[in-house]
Amino acid sequence: MSRAIAFHEPGGPEVLRLIEVPDPQAGPGEVLIRVKAAGVQPFDVAVVEGWLPAGAEAAYPRIPGNEFAGVVERTGEGVAGFAPDDEVLGFGLLQAYQERLVIPADQITAKPPSMPWEVAGGFSAAAQTAHIALGELAVASGDTLLVHGAAGAVGTVAVQLARLAGATVIGAAREAHHDYLRSLGALPVGYGPGFTGRVLRSAPEGGVDAALDGVGGHALEASLDLVKDRARILTLVEHGKAGELGIRVTPPARSAARLAGLADLYARGDLTVHVRETFPLERAADAHRAYKAGNIHGKIVLTMD
Repeated sequence: MSRAIAFHEPGGPEVLRLIEVPDPQAGPGEVLIRVKAAGVQPFDVAVVEGWLPAGAEAAYPRIPGNEFAGVVERTGEGVAGFAPDDEVLGFGLLQAYQERLVIPADQITAKPPSMPWEVAGGFSAAAQTAHIALGELAVASGDTLLVHGAAGAVGTVAVQLARLAGATVIGAAREAHHDYLRSLGALPVGYGPGFTGRVLRSAPEGGVDAALDGVGGHALEASLDLVKDRARILTLVEHGKAGELGIRVTPPARSAARLAGLADLYARGDLTVHVRETFPLERAADAHRAYKAGNIHGKIVLTMD
């Protein structure tokens, strides 16, 4: 038996409970992983509140968790490229908030030795989301990209990837995070009255070419005013409005190959990830409370011995 965080009915953080579950077994093409860390993200909060992602089982108890890092314990029949004691990170749909996890071998990649466990556990979702989003927006050298929520997990990676591509990045965030954004190479801009004017004064001649919206609401409205081509606006939060507005959302394009490339950028020192706070597995409810309190600067991660 091993420990897991689960819930038996939708609700807030208070419905999360520490339970014991049978150790899973790796089938053909699968890997059994002893989880060392798992990221906490908006996806997980929505699942606990009652949203069921496509392809997920509707049964209870339900174990959240969409990204993880750990050590391979066993490999199933037909698995090549991984062996017991390999350190890996990966992604799934649910189930990551537990000490042992079975996952298809094509959803993991090697963890760089220089990447701490807490970083690895919270790396996959933000890094891949940012990479997919910038690909959808076709961000390239010479572009000016506006990133809303630039100090958050996805925003942090998006700023760095866009800078690596040669783009100018304007990072919108609270003033308390402006020095952090400057350290990533972004031009910080604060929200509030006069926001669009401040963005335009920060942008090179030609204005803003593309926008990544991680905030919604007034931030998305500002993007619509600032970016001429709506196909170069992508929202991470206002999915229900995307179709009618003619803007983009991120497609389901995560892969082990994409994750491996991003992990390599981290290993080379070209990509950093800020972990704001860690919680032991049994305090998952507190981790969710911290996330829902807002003003997130970096990742919140669950750790397991």
